[in-house]
Amino acid sequence: MVCPALTLKLTLMTWARALRDTVRAGLTVERAKLEPLVALRGAAGVAVVVGVFLAVATPALAVSSAFGAFASGVATFQRSWRPRPVLALAAACGLGVSTFTGYLTISRPLLFDALLAAWAFLAGMAWAVGPVSGMVASQMVAVMLFTVTLPTTVLGALEHAGIIVLGGLVQAALIVLFPIRPWGRQRDALADALAAEADYARRLRHDPTAPFDPQPLMDARSAAELTPRQARRRPAQLAGPRGLAERLRPVLASLADPVLGAPPDGPGRDRARELLAAAATVLDAVAHAVRRGRPVRLPPETMAALDVPEPGTETALRGAAGRSALRLMVLLADVVEAADEPVTSTRPGITEEERRHLLRPSVPRLVPVGLRALRREARPSSAIGRHAVRVTAVVTVGHALGGALPFGHAYWAPMTSVMVMRPDFAQTYSRGVARFVGTVVGVLLAGGLVILTHPGPYVCAGLAVLCVGLMYLLMRTGYSVASACIAAYVVFLLGVVGEGWSQTVQSRLVLTLLGGALALAAYAVFPAWETPRLRDRLADWLDTNGRYALAVLAVYARPGERRPRRVREALLDARAARRAWEEAAGRARHEPVRHRGLSRRAERAAEAALATAGRAVMLMEAHLPGRDAPPSPDAGAFADALRAALPAAVRAVRHREPLDWSAPRAALAARQAAPDPEAVPVRAGELLLDALDELAAALRPAPRGRDRARRP
Repeated sequence: MVCPALTLKLTLMTWARALRDTVRAGLTVERAKLEPLVALRGAAGVAVVVGVFLAVATPALAVSSAFGAFASGVATFQRSWRPRPVLALAAACGLGVSTFTGYLTISRPLLFDALLAAWAFLAGMAWAVGPVSGMVASQMVAVMLFTVTLPTTVLGALEHAGIIVLGGLVQAALIVLFPIRPWGRQRDALADALAAEADYARRLRHDPTAPFDPQPLMDARSAAELTPRQARRRPAQLAGPRGLAERLRPVLASLADPVLGAPPDGPGRDRARELLAAAATVLDAVAHAVRRGRPVRLPPETMAALDVPEPGTETALRGAAGRSALRLMVLLADVVEAADEPVTSTRPGITEEERRHLLRPSVPRLVPVGLRALRREARPSSAIGRHAVRVTAVVTVGHALGGALPFGHAYWAPMTSVMVMRPDFAQTYSRGVARFVGTVVGVLLAGGLVILTHPGPYVCAGLAVLCVGLMYLLMRTGYSVASACIAAYVVFLLGVVGEGWSQTVQSRLVLTLLGGALALAAYAVFPAWETPRLRDRLADWLDTNGRYALAVLAVYARPGERRPRRVREALLDARAARRAWEEAAGRARHEPVRHRGLSRRAERAAEAALATAGRAVMLMEAHLPGRDAPPSPDAGAFADALRAALPAAVRAVRHREPLDWSAPRAALAARQAAPDPEAVPVRAGELLLDALDELAAALRPAPRGRDRARRP
């Protein structure tokens, strides 16, 4: 029996370690790629609206316009593949609606509190649609809390809301009028995917079973999803290389694999290394051309390496390796040709393939999708649903406590809470610490400058615009840096409407600390830990990997009925499940709770086993037979055995039961006795079952003493 004092000590140690890690993460300042022209354009949008309304209207209207332009600019910096003007307008319209409804109810405290709670709940649920939606919705609550404190009538409320929308309209207009590197994000995503393939080819030269992170390919596919308007304007250089890069990955792995590809040593292995080096050079050149919007330039020695050797020469590859080498050469030539098209040409229409699979819905058509996501997450067991409840409780309590304290500016506590809270523990705690530290630094610096110089409204407005520009420029270096810029920005904006330093610093710091503390306490009291759900994520990954294997084996069993789209969709599902597992495992690593049946060591072993299983299926996919190939009854028998064993295995992973792969193993043994035991599906099937056996060993219950060990 475990001593209660020891249990308490272990709990305190895990919390102390988790808090130390989150504090370190929150205060980390990273080197990031800066975009000074984009930051200047965003700051110019704020400067235009603030300057105009400060000159022709009142300071209060200037502050409203500043927040509209500021928040719309922040939305355009988020990682989204939608057009930047659309993001700016969507954020501004949402801010205008929330501000107007807040103005209508601010004179009735109970009604305003009910509206605030409803708005906070919806902001928390917006994370179900996506991180950009969650961030913009959180901003709506924060801006509403600030702007409704400015005195106005109902007509004035409508005026303030319209001015906030106008600020977003100005930001959108500047993006349209002064485009900076059009299609730059899509170019970077595609170039990153090609560069990742190039790095993979280089690593395969020295490690034939090197792992590959599919995230760059997933990002490139997301970037390739276009609205109908974008599809008509996309440069031709961005149209073809992504699909070819997807097809290159299994070919590279198949060529390098010592079982299904080139021999482990000798002239054949040297030839494979030469081809892999040439492939890396070609892919890097194409990535550079796509990123810069220029033609592809290749060195002549690379072109010479890609020449097909004579069949009788010693360096010629044979069998499956030879087929992989020839296919690699063809695909590399296609990649160069696709990326070397005129970069200024546009596409006159949308292909049927894009219409069915890569067409992004417009914003109005996204509403039903968002409603389905909200309905799916509106349950007590959902992390998003629990996050929405946390946000609602914290914002409501923070607003009440802020109003009860004798500091004024009651909105700062709930503003801080809603801006730092995220659906997972690590981000909430790290952002809470970063927000407080950044606020202290920003308020002290800006307040000190106000004390020393006593600036007027126009100078305060100029300093606020400068802080906005610095925030846009340094946003990706760390949340603490962005928080410092935002804190200074708010101090100078309050100076525009006549709020003095003595009215700002004490209340801002105390209420920011209060809001952060409430956010952190809420997650400790009402958590949604990822650690207990790790087995479910692992089971989902096993299920999608198995379905991917079944889709590939179905092509071997019945080549005449092959459906490439089915294999492709199964691969995408497997990638999504792997990504969900990696994100969940990353979040669980920072949580102050002990593992429940899945230790850190078992996590690593199970992850490696399933990654190897996916690689084995990918090797089979690299050698799919043509439609005119003869059917393989043995492949069908192996697929039937795997299909029958898969549901029980998935259930066993979820419920901590032993895995049984004896039936697929017996079917594979029968295939090994077939006339062609060296066939690609036979040897890849061996790799697949070996990986699944490693998964079973990784999830085997540990000895009783070891199971009590703390999570590292």
